[in-house]
Amino acid sequence: MTQAQQAAVSRFPVPALEDMPEDIRERIVAVQEKAGFVPNVFLTLAHRPDEFRAFFAYHDALMEKPGNLSKAEREMIVVATSAVNQCQYCVIAHGAILRVRAKNPLIADQVATNYRKADITERQKAMLDFGMKVSQSAHLVGDADFEALKAHGFTDDDIWDIAGISAFFGMSNRIANVTSMRPNAEFYSLGR
Repeated sequence: MTQAQQAAVSRFPVPALEDMPEDIRERIVAVQEKAGFVPNVFLTLAHRPDEFRAFFAYHDALMEKPGNLSKAEREMIVVATSAVNQCQYCVIAHGAILRVRAKNPLIADQVATNYRKADITERQKAMLDFGMKVSQSAHLVGDADFEALKAHGFTDDDIWDIAGISAFFGMSNRIANVTSMRPNAEFYSLGR
């Protein structure tokens, strides 16, 4: 493998910033100004502008909304889902976000490796149990799953959010794996 292949962001072409539609370019520049770098998911998805817009609209609707799930808990769902789906990009990128949002340098590695043994609450373990069921065998979800979550104080809206995040990132994991999306080096040290 050549150096150029090793450093590739994706298997697919990444358009130059100046060749991107204005709304996509503006979003990428804003992310770069805030984070100090451009996460490769933005560059990879810029290859397909309509899908970029749809992806980030749904991402933001799930991940940035107020509700009973904290932003750190939302990231826990992403990390656990991405780990079970063997998505290197999402485990590393969202692991970094989880460390920052939870203010805990250990949590992402614990959740990605085995959330059942992670230093998280029983409520969060129940949340991740359900997220894993949605990710791996949603056809088996039933009333007992809702009852178990409600026993931990989750509402119907919370349950929808857990399912939506797990399902959305299942799709995201598959795209990242197919495109061979490369995690940015910056993610590895964030929140540590």
